[in-house]
Amino acid sequence: METESEPYVRLATLRGLHQVVADLNTARSLADTLQTVADGIVTGLGYELSAVNLVRPDGDLVVAAVAGSAGAEALLAGRVGSRVSWERRLAMADQWGSLRFIPYTEGWVLDNDDVPQWHTAGPAPRFPDEWHPMDRLFAPMYTAGTAGGELLGVISVDKPRNGRRPGAWGREALQMYAFQAAIAISNARLRANMQRALVRLEREQQALRASEESFRQAFEYAPSGMAIAEMGGDQHGRLHRTNDALCRLLGRSASQMRRYSFSDLVHPEDIGTLLRTSAEGGRAELRLARRDGTYVWVSLRNSVVADAADGPRFLLTHVEDIEERKRHELQLAHRASHDSLTGLPNSAELRARLSSRLCNRAPGSEPHAAAVAAPYGCLDGFAEVEGVDGAAAAAAAGAGVGAAGMTGMARGGVYGSGQAGPYAHGFGSELGPEHAPDCGPDYAPDEIGCGEHDGAYPGHVHAIAPPEGGEDDGTKGLAVLFCDLDGFKAINDRFGHHTGDAVLIEVARRLSNGVREGDTVARLGGDEFVVLADGLAQADAEDLAVRLRSAIVPPIRVDGRAVRVGASFGIGWAGCGMSADEVLHSADQRMYVEKRSRAKAGRRAG
Repeated sequence: METESEPYVRLATLRGLHQVVADLNTARSLADTLQTVADGIVTGLGYELSAVNLVRPDGDLVVAAVAGSAGAEALLAGRVGSRVSWERRLAMADQWGSLRFIPYTEGWVLDNDDVPQWHTAGPAPRFPDEWHPMDRLFAPMYTAGTAGGELLGVISVDKPRNGRRPGAWGREALQMYAFQAAIAISNARLRANMQRALVRLEREQQALRASEESFRQAFEYAPSGMAIAEMGGDQHGRLHRTNDALCRLLGRSASQMRRYSFSDLVHPEDIGTLLRTSAEGGRAELRLARRDGTYVWVSLRNSVVADAADGPRFLLTHVEDIEERKRHELQLAHRASHDSLTGLPNSAELRARLSSRLCNRAPGSEPHAAAVAAPYGCLDGFAEVEGVDGAAAAAAAGAGVGAAGMTGMARGGVYGSGQAGPYAHGFGSELGPEHAPDCGPDYAPDEIGCGEHDGAYPGHVHAIAPPEGGEDDGTKGLAVLFCDLDGFKAINDRFGHHTGDAVLIEVARRLSNGVREGDTVARLGGDEFVVLADGLAQADAEDLAVRLRSAIVPPIRVDGRAVRVGASFGIGWAGCGMSADEVLHSADQRMYVEKRSRAKAGRRAG
């Protein structure tokens, strides 16, 4: 089971991975690119040694770059291993996705082949996943990015800094890096060919026709998009020529492309990025419009082609489709902040969303006294989490509703009868002024004490807990509903974890369908869930609890078997001046009070 700190480790790994992948595109030559690939393994992926073995024209692989050890570099750099020996290694290795792993117990048969290596003997591992000095891990690189393409080279890695064989997360990061490294090496070769073509165009005037044809071939048949744009004059920036790859990428013919400049096609939010990189060349990642109105993420690299006498002539632009990479980055970020079983926000994401609504100003201060509850619309704008398919199961007794907001969770009060989409969550995962909620044109932050101090960003709306005890005065606030399943452990013990997991998935689906689009449903861990719902009065929150409990109680079928679970709810109220942990602890305690009170009531009834 994942530890609570793992999302933070994943985010740190993601940041490091993003940086080293970005560094791949800054290298100017093929040699620089190969060394950058090797260095990225050491600096960004947590290995002490790495080597890039590049396929030569004759098919053998040469050690083109080494990182992490000067001794290893002196021993390995420039040495050649035969293609036959490399294919033998890749064939006998265990398959970890696209990676190939040879454990030390099997690698002894490779000690005498001609592949350069630096492995040394060592003691037997002390625990199952400890890295052994004779373990071998390879990441093959292919021209098409997948095993269906031609082998471009192999990345060898050794000595993980944590002393362990990489887990699922580390393997996926290494696979993604190898995929991007293959693209970077292919592009470096392409850029080298393009530069040679451009030099011939400028300096070999007597061979102009031959050079022009060479350029045309490289341009037209490049696997990535290419374009030539005018520089200077009335037509500055106008696309003069585009290749088939770019036309296919944007869904427009070459004649249609000549009507545009990149500034006509770029996403409005990316126009500033384009302008900064177009004047004197450079690289940018931005979105370009397709013919159907959608946008595609591209890496755009500009090179100014100049004439020695007349100055700049035109702008040569290389356009690489990075939509898949962006999608992988978003997936990795999502996995770091969401529960892998249910797809709901996890504990870290829940605390981040709750903290984004709280500042450090204590209740009862003058600004608080004049504050009003934030309208529900102020929490819109957070990404939805896609639903998770699968059956679910649950166990017996249900939970009632306590007095004065002790329990509860449903679509009460302000909730409509329609069903929101599965796993719809309205609390954002990005914090800060640039993500401040939009409360509408009539919203005046100064009137409710919003300011740039006490942890509140401009436009922050103070969260105020309704008064507890006594008559409900209709004050609306941010309700935090803590849910603990009743009877779940019995199901898990009796029918196994498969059935228990199915129960959790189905409960997550029912909870998500029972809240508004702007609310958050999160899995805190085990069989505990939390709902954040803003703009509720005490009666609304209690009604919400009844609705959600009623949604959980019906039987859940798993593998032809019907099981039931109940649920106990505790309602807490978030208020500025409280921490996220204090709010969750309050709701948790009220849930246990309700659970004990219902248990006593059941014994008296018996």
